[in-house]
Amino acid sequence: MSDLPTKPAAPRMLDVVALITDRPDVGLSRGQVGTVVEDWGDGTFEVEFIDPAGTTYALATFSAAHLMVLRYTPLKAA
Repeated sequence: MSDLPTKPAAPRMLDVVALITDRPDVGLSRGQVGTVVEDWGDGTFEVEFIDPAGTTYALATFSAAHLMVLRYTPLKAA
């Protein structure tokens, strides 16, 4: 398993992410899950949040520091 990354990467387009802080200014709470739909190239990302029916309920910009990329494959702990 030595070919696994040793640290989480910054978010990329279409990554599934979770908020790691509350953002009451945009009506979102820590732990809510969204998808990166734009990388503004300056360390900020546009993230879309949808409900189970597929309706967008929030679209907001966040710095990478507010996001955790969710992984569905093994990632070696640092």
